[in-house]
Amino acid sequence: MKDPTREAALSLITAVLTRNSSLDTALDALPEIDARDKAAAHRLAATVLRHTGTLNAVLEPFLLREPPLGVRHILWLGAAASLFLEAPAHAAVGTAVDLAKSGKLAPFAGLINAVLRKVVTGGPAGLESLDMPRLDTPAWAWASWGAQARAIATAHQHEAPLDITPMPGFLPVGGEKLPTGSYRYPAGTSVTGLPGYSAGQFWVQDAAAALAANYLNIQPGERVLDLCAAPGGKTAQLAAAGGIVTALDRDAARLGTLRGNLQRLQLTAELVEADATGWRPAENFSAILLDAPCSATGTVRRHPDLLHLRKPRDIATLTRLQDQLLDAAASFLKPGGRLVYAVCSLQPEEGEQRINAAVSRLGLRHDRLGSAGLPEAITAQKNIRTHPGLWPERGGMDGFFIARLTKPA
Repeated sequence: MKDPTREAALSLITAVLTRNSSLDTALDALPEIDARDKAAAHRLAATVLRHTGTLNAVLEPFLLREPPLGVRHILWLGAAASLFLEAPAHAAVGTAVDLAKSGKLAPFAGLINAVLRKVVTGGPAGLESLDMPRLDTPAWAWASWGAQARAIATAHQHEAPLDITPMPGFLPVGGEKLPTGSYRYPAGTSVTGLPGYSAGQFWVQDAAAALAANYLNIQPGERVLDLCAAPGGKTAQLAAAGGIVTALDRDAARLGTLRGNLQRLQLTAELVEADATGWRPAENFSAILLDAPCSATGTVRRHPDLLHLRKPRDIATLTRLQDQLLDAAASFLKPGGRLVYAVCSLQPEEGEQRINAAVSRLGLRHDRLGSAGLPEAITAQKNIRTHPGLWPERGGMDGFFIARLTKPA
């Protein structure tokens, strides 16, 4: 019997792990299936990707030799469904066996049945002796996160909550107001079902992501440039604060998403499709927000495929681009203008090291940032460094690095 959820989930993890596709791209490429099955497949695939190290440790005692990759993927799906998603033992085993029988892996159906029966017998209690945060984190990432590695990796074990940024004057219903001004709802909350969504009274934005635009201190009527702007959460913040916003992005599809978001929120901005490193404005700006392309390791709770797709060598390529964007942004600034640099990365190469180099290279002044409701995020250099291990009692937050530079008058 075919199970569309398991078949779709297998397709998703195969795309991520063998074709280096992002989980979101793989999800968009799925054949047309029921929306509920698609959502369930996404959740199952994300759970597998979040816990591959743990799943391997659970399976290893019952495997005498390395199975074909497709068989391991099916074993992961069955074990994850039982251990993490509370699927009944018989269903977790049966759907995995049927998945093998429906394709070229039918000869391994007996092996899958035998191994998974042993795995599900112990249930989630069998996980208690495992160091799951360490098992589920690549060695290169763990080493790069230093003293915060365990807190970060522990937060990665769970789905992220839903945070929203309200329009000025709108009071969200039912959410927890955070010290930084965002409102938080439990993971899995339906965004479109929240009061005010259809009226454009809020947008989805992690509490940490919402900090960057606030540090620009936009004044009503001030011209501001949002570089690498899509999908538009920070553009919306700048426009809602009264800024006259130019939003630039080189990706036409993402710029279309930004346009749609602004239309729902009834906010306006000038949209420019261009590569910032080769673009020149007609007039320079007194305020610029550069949310630079980065490794995005601060968003692993939302995108568990990232630690499978990213490699240490990617960081050097990204830092070169970040330097180029900082150079371009500095050239767009008026004397006395301010530039906020932000990345949703946990990697020091993309944060502190880029700002220190930019100050030395460009002659900009490094500003000291205050707490904005999050004093624990202030670094020794007075930048902002958030990570998923902060606010554990509230559900954590994305990892961001934020710094502000000023061009001498």
